[in-house]
Amino acid sequence: MELKYEFKNVWKTIEESEYKLLMDYGDRYMSFMDKSKTERECANEIIRLAKENGYINYEDVLKDGKIESGMKIYLNNKNKSVAMMVVGKEKLEKGMKIVGAHIDAPRLDLKQFPLYEDGNMALLKTHYYGGVKKYQWTCIPLSIHGVIFTKEGKQVDISIGEDEKDPVLYINDLLIHLSADQMQKKLSEGITGEQLNVVIGHKPSREKDLKDPIKENILKLLNEKYGITEEDFMIAELEIVPAEKARHVGLDKSMISAHGHDDRVCSYAGLEAILGIESPEKTAVALFVDKEEIGSVGNTSMSSKFFENMVAELIALEGEYSDLKVRRALANSEVLSADVTAGFDPTFPEVLDKRNAAMLGNGVVLTKYTGSRGKGGCNDANAEFLAKIRKTFDEHNIVWQIGELGKVDQGGGGTIAFILAEYGAEVVDCGVPMLSMHAPVELVSKADIYMTFKAYNAFLK
Repeated sequence: MELKYEFKNVWKTIEESEYKLLMDYGDRYMSFMDKSKTERECANEIIRLAKENGYINYEDVLKDGKIESGMKIYLNNKNKSVAMMVVGKEKLEKGMKIVGAHIDAPRLDLKQFPLYEDGNMALLKTHYYGGVKKYQWTCIPLSIHGVIFTKEGKQVDISIGEDEKDPVLYINDLLIHLSADQMQKKLSEGITGEQLNVVIGHKPSREKDLKDPIKENILKLLNEKYGITEEDFMIAELEIVPAEKARHVGLDKSMISAHGHDDRVCSYAGLEAILGIESPEKTAVALFVDKEEIGSVGNTSMSSKFFENMVAELIALEGEYSDLKVRRALANSEVLSADVTAGFDPTFPEVLDKRNAAMLGNGVVLTKYTGSRGKGGCNDANAEFLAKIRKTFDEHNIVWQIGELGKVDQGGGGTIAFILAEYGAEVVDCGVPMLSMHAPVELVSKADIYMTFKAYNAFLK
């Protein structure tokens, strides 16, 4: 019996026959990311792939009035969150296997009346969403995505800056020659939220006697292409994200850079995992929720009742509905809270306890607790459940590791784990280690994202 333990490295242990599967998975994920720059786009792509793989709209299931083992169902919650389910052989009351991830990511949202002219430029006012280092958003190519509704009720989908022929947007920073005062400020104050103003134009309209000719020209261009007016901005949802596409990183192409790895990297793993489930004993579920980055609030977040309501409706279709059955279904469930964690960065070793830090390349990470300092606000997974997860991973040759989100007094963070745990379900955080979390462009290892997919698939089975 081996008394000591050493974590494995995926690259060193993976069989040659599986290496191509790992790299192909990375390519599919990159393609998904390029189509999923916002939570709306991400939900749309998940639903598209669900339909391609035989999933039935939840609303149609309710109209039909019956469910049966093996049925594949998807629920579209307000175009911003999605639930996918493969009905198991056991009744829902016996519990479910759930992989829950979030599809929102830190970004810049446009304010409701954003467009103005100053200094011979047209600019857009923004309000940052989630935890960001504001200075990281300056001086990089940006794109704009979202939806606008006209007065006639027409939905207009906006995407500018992604096509190679598109113009990009930009946020200015102060030139180094005039930065004496700025350079004395704390990093968090070098760029303020009100300075995150997006350059959208510079050329004035040639019409005479206009108060804001550059702004007028931008409005004219938007009206010609999309049929919108300035008033329509006030009811729009528009997001500023990096124009950068997902890219291979390293001469060995072993890593991927992209916007929104947190948490679309775990979302995609959950998606591919459930697409491989056919006839489970317990009902298999993949959740893709919104608003995690701002505290899981709102009717598209995990805190809303959309999934609980879905379970209640399906139990009603099984016959002999009761509120008690709904409670039992949720309490008897087992959940992987699918979210990323901090990977060890040799450039900044001082913020992590290296012995308990996740390493890139060592596979999917089990995080027993998150929270901050004295485990504040965390879900602390039970040892009995962790033992079951370890057994599952070992039986399916999953390369896995443990990790904490930084040194004890350094900071911390949270996931959706505590919300699902409130029902009495067994929950543990399980996901991908990454670098540069919450930066406009983040970094992950292809080895880890592949093992995360395998882990979720083994768990759902």
